Amino acid sequence: MPTPPAEMTVIAIRAPGGPEVLMAEPQRVPAPSAGEILIKVAAAGVNRADILQRKGLYPPPPGTTDIPGLEIAGAIVAVGEGVTRWKDADKVMALVAGGGYAEFALAHESHALPVPDGLSLIEAAAVPETFFTVWHNAFERGRLAAEETVLIHGGSSGIGTTAIQLAKVFGARVMTTAGTPEKCAACRKLGADIAINYKTEDFVAVTKQATAGRGADLVLDIVGGDYVDRNYDAAAVEGRIVQIAFQGASRASVDLRKLMLKRLTHTGSTLRARSVADKAAIARAVEANVLPLMAAGRVRPVIDSTFPLRQAGAAHARMESSQHIGKIVMTL
Repeated sequence: MPTPPAEMTVIAIRAPGGPEVLMAEPQRVPAPSAGEILIKVAAAGVNRADILQRKGLYPPPPGTTDIPGLEIAGAIVAVGEGVTRWKDADKVMALVAGGGYAEFALAHESHALPVPDGLSLIEAAAVPETFFTVWHNAFERGRLAAEETVLIHGGSSGIGTTAIQLAKVFGARVMTTAGTPEKCAACRKLGADIAINYKTEDFVAVTKQATAGRGADLVLDIVGGDYVDRNYDAAAVEGRIVQIAFQGASRASVDLRKLMLKRLTHTGSTLRARSVADKAAIARAVEANVLPLMAAGRVRPVIDSTFPLRQAGAAHARMESSQHIGKIVMTL
């Protein structure tokens, strides 16, 4: 393998604050430890978690680099001891616990996936965080089955655009919420059967009406706050609510009688702090169940916009504007 350079450019968070605190600076290129691969990054996905980290609200797990960035795509330039699956120049997309906003990044070998034929590296960089999250929460925790109704909040987000496609391709009836007519139209184009403008419509009433009063079998929620009690109203008897994020508030006031009378299940998860083995298991499930769909062109990440790495602040500003539809990706 050619020897990687000694230094690289990274995007550092100089201090908690707005997009302007993201600054390019030189750092040493890390060396892979046992079980790790070093990737020359071609593109890196931008996620809400990166914004929370920038604001000082979501510190990296202990022992993890403080460079932001949770998903990357590129070519392998070095492998650590014991790595057998990957070799020099293999093109991969990988979930990382941090370090994605850089010219080179480390990933555990089990958290990398091959880039399917027909998928660009920009698209590939938009896969790991969202597709791992949606697969685990909708199908493993949420147990979504064919012919069930799923209500997906934030349908035009990276999570939402992914969830709509996967739920639809696996045979579910898809309802989603979004905040503008344009975003609702984009959700329908991706396969949503019903798109609800949450600013002008009551998602509980629309969900009940569309299901003859029954409600949604599964609710995927990225909002939290006052949505939680309303999700209980919108859910069917024996329904499941899966908390993926809380863009509203992490605390909620709920009427537990609804949960008990409907025999609801309310669960949730995070991804970044999970064990290596947990994330490896999700990676294998995505590889088995989702990558063939990507290779066949049946699902693919929706790319809103791209920014050069040195314009990370502009990428964050785009996400915080909430005008985007799909994923924002930085390129190198």
